[in-house]
Amino acid sequence: MRNISRNIQQLKTSEGKRYYNNIKYPEIPILDEDLYIISIVGDRVDSLARQYYGDSNLWWIISSANPEIIKGGSFGIKPGLEVRIPSNHVNVLEDYNTLNK
Repeated sequence: MRNISRNIQQLKTSEGKRYYNNIKYPEIPILDEDLYIISIVGDRVDSLARQYYGDSNLWWIISSANPEIIKGGSFGIKPGLEVRIPSNHVNVLEDYNTLNK
């Protein structure tokens, strides 16, 4: 699976100034198949993505699915919180790629 940062488009204004296109994230619906875990000391969204998806670059899926828990761009998760691990990460990644063509 690809690194999300590779999808950021670099564009130029008519004056030649460079800027980056904003990333668009898909909605992640709640499914009956989603996994819910209770976080422990040391849990991070990137390590959970590696554990459950086999790719730490998919941290943003877990982060996006838990906006009330994971705030301010932090990778760390406080212990004792219920964290949703979306089961449809392949579909979410396809939706992401469609939004950011």
